[in-house]
Formats: sequence, structure tokens, C-alpha cells
Amino acid sequence: MYTALQQQGFILVFKPTIDFKEGKIKGNVDAELVLHAMIEWGNYDRAIIVTGDGDFHCLIEYLKKKGKLEKILIPNQHKYSALLKKFTTDMVFIDELKGKLEYFGK
Repeated sequence: MYTALQQQGFILVFKPTIDFKEGKIKGNVDAELVLHAMIEWGNYDRAIIVTGDGDFHCLIEYLKKKGKLEKILIPNQHKYSALLKKFTTDMVFIDELKGKLEYFGK
């Protein structure tokens, strides 16, 4: 999927994660995403933000105000911050796209 997105012209930014013994994977990207969005401001026309976290409300609001917000991809339609509800016209729920995005192998 990542290769296909890159072939379509998307720039993907990957961040390190921590694997916990219980099987949970955690990545702390809040400040880095906001900073990276501002550093790269002149290098992109529109941004797709993947989050359900209200910590990104200010970034999303600013991108929308400046005409640079394409979509907010929210992983779980049943669990996302109420702070993002004002952007409902910009939201796409990844769990609703499972049938279109799921990889079945060869």
C-alpha cells in the first residue's frame, strides 16, 4: 500500500514506534507532525492528516483555514475526539474503507 501511495505522488513520512510486551505499538508523533507540516509548508498543496486525536485540532483548523486540508482519515469511527467533530465534511473513516483497502495477498 505504501509503495502504491508513493507511486501516486504521495509523500509518506514514517516515524519510529515502540513495541510493548503486551503487543501494543505506540508512536509519539504529535509535536513532530505539527512541526513537519509547518517545515514542509511550501512543498505540498494539500495535506491528508491521519488521526482521531484532538491534539491535532489546531493543525487541522489552520490547514483548513489556509485551504491546505484535503481530508482527515480517522482510523475508528466509534473512537475519535469530539474536538474533530466540527470537521465532519472533511472526515473519512478508515474502518469504513476496509473492503477497499484490505490486502488479500497473491
